[in-house]
Amino acid sequence: MEIILKYFPDLTEEQHAQFAALYDLYTDWNARINVISRKDIENLYLHHVLHSLGIARLIRFRPGSRVMDLGTGGGFPGIPLAILFPETHFHLVDSIGKKVKVASEVAQAIGLQNVSFRHARGQEEKEKFDFVVSRAVMPLEELIRIIKKNIAPVQRNSLPNGLICLKGGELQNETLPFRQKVMLHDLKEEFEEPFFETKKVVYVPVS
Repeated sequence: MEIILKYFPDLTEEQHAQFAALYDLYTDWNARINVISRKDIENLYLHHVLHSLGIARLIRFRPGSRVMDLGTGGGFPGIPLAILFPETHFHLVDSIGKKVKVASEVAQAIGLQNVSFRHARGQEEKEKFDFVVSRAVMPLEELIRIIKKNIAPVQRNSLPNGLICLKGGELQNETLPFRQKVMLHDLKEEFEEPFFETKKVVYVPVS
């Protein structure tokens, strides 16, 4: 939890309590339904919560924004972002029902009011959103093909509506088709821990 306060020191009491509750909740649920590698649960705040919040280093969602988290798994990046941006609505979607159950139970336990959930494939979701966020679920080209229909036409944030995803490693080939539009934000510039050395936030406007 200290690592979250290191980079996000201005949390409200409620946000602090919500972030602090995540470790026990995920440890408990993970023992029943494996949503995070058993060896990785000890690194929950570094590898999952802070990594998710890397998106907040690229954009501060304006109140009233709507964001879909596609392939949310156990709730990343959606739940940490929903805690940080209580006036933005987050819709968490995953094709694996038991993962959606974990995410919804965690959200309920910490009293998140700005989240909704759906057990579905991305192709089935028809609602419109300002942004779709995702954490390395599939190659960019495939992801954009699926979510293009979900991007709302009216812009209300500092960046045009589109896709924001967390990725690592070599992205040159993957971003090549979008090189005119894609924005890569190195998380090693934001967070000093070695884990972030190769981690990036990738933004592609979608119209």
